[in-house]
Amino acid sequence: MSLQEEKTSYNAATDKIDTEYGSSSRDERVFEEEKELKRGLQQRHIQMIALAGTIGTGLFLGSGRAIAAAGPAGALLGYLLTGIMISGVVLSIAELAALVPLTGSYVRHAEYFFDPALSFAIGWTTVYSNVVSIPAEITATAVLISFWTTSISNGVWITIAGLPMIISSLLFVRVYGELEFGFSVLKIMLVVGLIVMGLCIDLGGVPGQHRLGFQYWRNPGPFVQYLDIPGPLGQFLGFWTTFSNAAYAYSGVESIALPAAETKNPRQNIPKAARRIFFRVILFYVLSILIVTMIVPSNSDLLINDSGNASQSPFVIAANLAGIRVVPHIVNGVVLTSAWSAANSTMLVRLAREGHAPRFLLRLNRFGIPYLCVIFVSVFMALGYMTLQDSAATVFGWFQDLVAAATLVTWITICFIYLRFYYACKHQCISRSELPWAGPFQPFAAWLGLLGFGLLLLTGGFAVFIHGHWDTETFFSAYFNIPLTLTLYFGYKFTKKTRIVSLDEMPIRYYIDIANQNPEPKIIPPKGWKKINILWT
Repeated sequence: MSLQEEKTSYNAATDKIDTEYGSSSRDERVFEEEKELKRGLQQRHIQMIALAGTIGTGLFLGSGRAIAAAGPAGALLGYLLTGIMISGVVLSIAELAALVPLTGSYVRHAEYFFDPALSFAIGWTTVYSNVVSIPAEITATAVLISFWTTSISNGVWITIAGLPMIISSLLFVRVYGELEFGFSVLKIMLVVGLIVMGLCIDLGGVPGQHRLGFQYWRNPGPFVQYLDIPGPLGQFLGFWTTFSNAAYAYSGVESIALPAAETKNPRQNIPKAARRIFFRVILFYVLSILIVTMIVPSNSDLLINDSGNASQSPFVIAANLAGIRVVPHIVNGVVLTSAWSAANSTMLVRLAREGHAPRFLLRLNRFGIPYLCVIFVSVFMALGYMTLQDSAATVFGWFQDLVAAATLVTWITICFIYLRFYYACKHQCISRSELPWAGPFQPFAAWLGLLGFGLLLLTGGFAVFIHGHWDTETFFSAYFNIPLTLTLYFGYKFTKKTRIVSLDEMPIRYYIDIANQNPEPKIIPPKGWKKINILWT
């Protein structure tokens, strides 16, 4: 459909609906993003971007810290339980995005289904998370490259890694999608290769090495005594520490809905991605953790050394222990692409459009990209230069904790907004069958995410409250996001005098009618050999 045809269809639909419901300034902006932004992301892009959010440096680097702190059973349970809870977040955001497929996703949902002040607060919290995650990724790049050489300053590698992020973000949306797609394929191939390698090592397929089986689960044991605290309490606390690592690893999985206005057929493609997320997490992520716990002992000094390079990666350690000298270099090279990601400016665009950020940030380049937003986000890459005074691994750990805490705040907000939406539907006597897509296991999945991640946020820095283990950096990274979000929310609420949207006032019926008046073309099911594609069909 051409841009003019889209405008004609949009105007016809809104005219009819305005006759029944009345128009407002908010209603006139309903699909403004769809008319201005480039819809260059296809189903395979959305599916693979969703996977890229769950396969990255959190798995390849962060999992080593989890195994050392919690043991094989503790690490596996931590990542598995987080994966189960995150499915509630994904199902919730997909249902909301199918009804209101606009740029900004849950930021727009917060405005319509709770309070404009929450929209402001979670929007800027997400921007903060993005600007912290970018230096986290390029810092991880310095960690990875230092595996090969330590004679060159980390600042050189941070600069080299940062420039492609900026350039790709300033190009067509489709270029960004293809780059993410290509890197995601590489990461999936790597994970499959690591699983096969791990099975070969564990089952005695390496010459000169006996069969391992679950040897490391028995000795040194399935759990670790965290901070030398004796008994079951120490083992439980070790297990509890893995949730922070897992939250960082899964951060970004909710991004399947963020580029909704740039996605073709979002009401069909976003739910498709959401339905498959849980199974792909189990297949690619949890299985990888299980395999690596079978071939790397939790008491290995290599997991907790301060070398500041990728030798701390449990996958590299496993290959070295098995005497496979070439594999670590291959692994490190592919993992290097995991540390690459585009500077995500989508949320800043949403804030500027809603008047929550300066309007000049909305200026577009000739590719239709808000280049000033990209530049603003990219400036914070300079935080990665903190590695010039501390080891890259240490700084990566700080950023990892900050991103994990911000991610928990986002997930809690998504579940809370969805529950408000869910009970508003019941209050307005709107059947879920009328929605473009109704996610399964609701509202139980959303309640699980809200309560589970709320508990994890409050207990994320518990270690600093143990006598003799106070650490200012850990306390700050674990709890900074709580006062930040509350300050943004109440500050905006008192300044702008916003009010909470009641269950009666939520415009659910309005958006249902918008969806009915703008039907998407039915996606043709794959035929022939394409039916076996389990990644993005």
